[in-house]
Amino acid sequence: MDKYTNSKRNIIFPLILAAGVIGGIFIGMFSAGRNAAYSAPSMPKISPKSFSENKLLYTLSLIDKLYVEEVDLDTISESAIEAVISQLDPHSAYIPAQDFASVNEALDGEFDGIGVLFNMATDTVIVLNVIPGGPSEVAGIFNGDRIITINDSIVAGRNIPQNDIVKMLRGRRGTTVELGLERRGIDELVPVTVTRGIIPLKSLDAAFMIEPGIGFIRLSAFSKNSARELAAAMQRLSEHGMTKLILDLRGNTGGFLDQAINMANDLLPAKQLIVYTEDRHGTRNEQYSNGKGRYTDLGIAILVDQETASSSEILAGAVQDNDRGWIVGRRTYGKGLVQQQIPYGDGSALRLTIARYYTPTGRSIQRPYDNGIDDYRSDILHRIEHNEFFTADSVKFDDSLRFVTPGGRTVYGGGGIMPDYFVPLDTVGYSNYYSQVWGKNILYRYTLDYADRHREELNAVTSIPELNRMLDADTGLLNDFIAYASRNGVPPDYSDIAKSREVIVAQLRAYIGRNTPLDDDGFYANIYVIDPVMLKAIEVLKEN
Repeated sequence: MDKYTNSKRNIIFPLILAAGVIGGIFIGMFSAGRNAAYSAPSMPKISPKSFSENKLLYTLSLIDKLYVEEVDLDTISESAIEAVISQLDPHSAYIPAQDFASVNEALDGEFDGIGVLFNMATDTVIVLNVIPGGPSEVAGIFNGDRIITINDSIVAGRNIPQNDIVKMLRGRRGTTVELGLERRGIDELVPVTVTRGIIPLKSLDAAFMIEPGIGFIRLSAFSKNSARELAAAMQRLSEHGMTKLILDLRGNTGGFLDQAINMANDLLPAKQLIVYTEDRHGTRNEQYSNGKGRYTDLGIAILVDQETASSSEILAGAVQDNDRGWIVGRRTYGKGLVQQQIPYGDGSALRLTIARYYTPTGRSIQRPYDNGIDDYRSDILHRIEHNEFFTADSVKFDDSLRFVTPGGRTVYGGGGIMPDYFVPLDTVGYSNYYSQVWGKNILYRYTLDYADRHREELNAVTSIPELNRMLDADTGLLNDFIAYASRNGVPPDYSDIAKSREVIVAQLRAYIGRNTPLDDDGFYANIYVIDPVMLKAIEVLKEN
């Protein structure tokens, strides 16, 4: 076969040179002549200088005018842009127009929908929590309701993917959706019409007093409202006597840089360096604390793990490098690149890495990606292979990347933030019985069944002490669960149950707590007793 055969690869390959920069600009120009009458082919009128400087433009013009078949230049350009971006770094990305809204939803902090949290563990849409003040609460939907029909289509018992259910429930604000609900104590379906509205996406999952004087806040993202959410939660907990704070950033993959800076401002004294960035030209942009912080004397422990990334690492690095608090958990992800989102006219966008960020001591925590993006994305597997989740000694840092904080702590760059207190992954309490009830989803399904049977009293819960008193009074909870598991195919193994008792009971209480108006507060208030990272943070704050 001739090497110049017009395969898809040979068409796309020349486009890779510059599509990410100029593809979106020129597509419309080439599309304009597609429906014109065809005559003898002629070469595009591009000067030799233009040819050398705009190879992509010239190639697209050749295809548009001379190629034997009519082609969709928009599709070719989309593929070319993605190919270009894949040659850069792991965090630059092209976002197609059809994906733009969903990709940015978490950062925007809102979406249009009906305002319920639901689960489909039993192939039925079970409403776990109705967002207060949202469209569903206004329409009369209650926790524990089951959605059987959506716009006259039966959705229960049909193995419909959860994403498809989400699409059916969401829609443009002001539009309506008809639901048929199964409600405990009612024989027939309850019809409800919900008018969709704006639903806030909160990045703050939980905020409560975990012990006298110690507050706990879990933050899941850095969206446009995160700093405001955190400030409000800290104010509320301060009114309940908080003098020390555990900020849980585990699993928080980041978001807006300015939100991390605003949060650091509230924690740091005046004129402390928070972060600085440098672009390809060496231009440096420094961010210092503004002296308006309200919690500069608050004891702080930040929880991190291998999924703590980007803005989360900026905040953790600012606290650690300024000797302002303690980092507890496992080494963070290691993302030290800054992206700017640049929109195209068709609704798509380019997220382009424009700078690197550095913590106050001058360390870059970006993981190397010299071996390619696939290897970079396999880093978690490499950490498992090196036993990093179980021992701090397995984490090796280049001594040339060693830095020292003003307080004398040694910190390292080049691959995530290493915590001051390393806590290994905990496997205590795991057994074959636990693996069975967890892996088959029996433990979680039991808590849904329990919530159904105790719906009235669970809906009346208004505080964590009230929830715990109710659960403490249910002395038969574990035995009831064991009987439920046996009916669902996992017979009791009392030796394993004794080994896993604390883990099972804590998870039962936590998931039941989430089925109350307390939502995630009810979950984390009961799960922390088996969470060694949270327990270590409490210990650290008490000692320091």
